Amino acid sequence: MKTLIRITLTICLFTLLAQTKTFAQGCVAIRSTGGICVMNEHPDSTETNGKKGYWIYNNNDRYYKSFRHFIGKQEQFQRTALHNNVINKVFTQDNTFTRVFDDRWSLSADLPIADNSRSQLAGTGRFSTHSFGIGDISVTGLYWLFDPKKATKGNIQAGLGLKFATGQYDYQDYFKTASGSRVLAPVDQSIQLGDGGTGVALTVNAYYNFTHTFGFYGNFFYLANPRDVNGTATSTTTPASATKIAVTSDVESVPDQYLIRFGASLAVHKFNFSLGMRDDCLPVHDLIGGSDGFRRPGYIIAAEPGITYSFKNIALYAYVPIAIIRDRTQSVPDIRQTELTGVYTHGDAAFADYVVNVGISVKF
Repeated sequence: MKTLIRITLTICLFTLLAQTKTFAQGCVAIRSTGGICVMNEHPDSTETNGKKGYWIYNNNDRYYKSFRHFIGKQEQFQRTALHNNVINKVFTQDNTFTRVFDDRWSLSADLPIADNSRSQLAGTGRFSTHSFGIGDISVTGLYWLFDPKKATKGNIQAGLGLKFATGQYDYQDYFKTASGSRVLAPVDQSIQLGDGGTGVALTVNAYYNFTHTFGFYGNFFYLANPRDVNGTATSTTTPASATKIAVTSDVESVPDQYLIRFGASLAVHKFNFSLGMRDDCLPVHDLIGGSDGFRRPGYIIAAEPGITYSFKNIALYAYVPIAIIRDRTQSVPDIRQTELTGVYTHGDAAFADYVVNVGISVKF
């Protein structure tokens, strides 16, 4: 039974973006949605059976460096060779508090704190902009669809939550112009602390154990942001052009995002090894509301190895999603500009090779 517990511990409540965003992101601004939160134990275990009401605290630290530019699936190798590529360094700490009410109901709240930087070219020299602070806080209620006392091999957990616009979405820093002067303006969308929208999030977690040491897991997360644009200007050192205004790329969009993960896990003593695939996506069109404004839609398919070490009421883990496919898709303003000018337009985005997620989960 203890081995079975360690398997179910590998199922995650949230990830962003996934962390969220949580792997090979970059200019495709898939923001954190709770990091990786270790699931509460199977309620049939001798350690939790009959115990009603306890807490799980999860601290997830995520870091990535994005520097490879893509248009569609084609990498723009010349950007790196000419040293005019954009370099994002993003560190996010997710603090997730989960209250387990009984063997089926739980409630989670996530508080992300981000420290971001973006290096880019101005004339012949580089300069950096930064952002630091609290991101968008989310609260989610979760429910096991099948009675865990009867569904001992597998189960499905569904969750519905709200993501609040607590993160600053118009954070400003000084930009350097080609002439050497400095201009105060909003930092790039990819390092803003929030997106400016109140969203509705659907979460589905599932697992099935074939044996006491081997099982499959799966996660689905979709964040719907009904708000169209947040009013933050995308122009920094120069005014927006008439074309940018006409296609709405002069103001930032409030996009949806989603995550799909699945894989297998193997328990060996106090360790649990997992290997899976994941798809983090910022779609071109939102599920609800308009899709105007500037966004860098795209997706990343990644292989995700992970390891968890559990002892007593503590679990330590590390997940390192490694990018396999990176695709910066054509945005709505790209499509509109193509139609308006007759010249095909397809913006680029910078992606990372991998993301490091390390953390600790404590039950008390």
